[in-house]
Amino acid sequence: MAVLRTICMVLFALVCIVLTVVVLMQEGKSAGLGSISGAAETYWGKNKGRSMEGALEKATRVLVILFFVLAVVLNISSF
Repeated sequence: MAVLRTICMVLFALVCIVLTVVVLMQEGKSAGLGSISGAAETYWGKNKGRSMEGALEKATRVLVILFFVLAVVLNISSF
């Protein structure tokens, strides 16, 4: 049981570091003056899921879910 807990703790630390880096790599959500002229409906706005920004958002979702699952597992295993 101690080996599993150690592996979960190391994985938890790695997920925390990667999640921080992925969040910091994302662009801000403020649209600025581009939203006034409708610049959000450009090619990049319509194909956001295939862009780097879309990939970062998907990675963030996966890492957050993994973060919470590992946090619950580590909390349960501490008893």
